[in-house]
Amino acid sequence: MSDARRLVLLRHGQTAWNAVRRVQGQLESELDETGHRQAAAVAPVIAAMAPAALWSSDSARARQTAAYVAKEAGLDPVYDARLREYYLAGRQGLTHEEYAAVAPEEFATFRTGDYDVVPGGETAVEVAGRMTAALGELMASIAPGGLAVAVSHGAAIRDSVAVLLGWPVPERAALHGMDNCGWAVLDQAVLGGPMRLVVYNRVVEQPR
Repeated sequence: MSDARRLVLLRHGQTAWNAVRRVQGQLESELDETGHRQAAAVAPVIAAMAPAALWSSDSARARQTAAYVAKEAGLDPVYDARLREYYLAGRQGLTHEEYAAVAPEEFATFRTGDYDVVPGGETAVEVAGRMTAALGELMASIAPGGLAVAVSHGAAIRDSVAVLLGWPVPERAALHGMDNCGWAVLDQAVLGGPMRLVVYNRVVEQPR
């Protein structure tokens, strides 16, 4: 399908909060040394796909990751708050151990990937709704046969992919969260039509 539009969804690089399993949500955290290495390694791989557009969550960790891609691809990123991670209310900032101590049953459900359990947080329907609205606009901004990149967050990507594939939101559990600087690729034969999953959670292998 040479005239199919293609979408790459790239998760940000590792942050210090990722490393200690601290719930980030929409709180700000920046890439750590490993995260910068991951972003530097993945950027030329994404750039080699010849993207025509680059959008990113406006969270710092996503913007920093997008900057590496922008430099390699010669693009100016567009920042969109709709590409942010879940808002997780009072659970943001807690380590997994702290969360489990505060609300063990809720945390057990959270660990399955069901974030609807968080009191006062965003639901999967809300997150997928804002994500897919932004991604639809991104896809409409490129020509047939073109490729667009969106830099976002693990759970937000997972749940939007499920919806882009036409799955009911509860079926998101079939996908696991993205690794840091992992990416998914989807293509779309007709603008606004169904999408097809080509790649999920591919990563650049890092030297040990």
